[in-house]
Amino acid sequence: MESRDVILRPVVTEASMAEMDDKRYTFDVDTRATKTEVKKAVEDVFDVKVVKVNIMNVKGKLKRQGRYSGYTKKRRKAIVTLSSDSKEIKLFNEE
Repeated sequence: MESRDVILRPVVTEASMAEMDDKRYTFDVDTRATKTEVKKAVEDVFDVKVVKVNIMNVKGKLKRQGRYSGYTKKRRKAIVTLSSDSKEIKLFNEE
């Protein structure tokens, strides 16, 4: 699996933004990706040193539209901890 195919998008929430101060970044990753694949992909794409990877599966939520119901897409979330001497990952272009 290609490095760019493993990492789908960064998760931008209030909690994940607060974690960035401690060099912990949250990404949505491919549902088949393993911890070692995520670690290698983050190191390749962002040129940083990863210390730890935590992964969790997030179930889809039940949604209704009138009498029709279904589930949103399930996803896999990875929280990546960088080493203290690594540079920060720039998620937004700050000019």
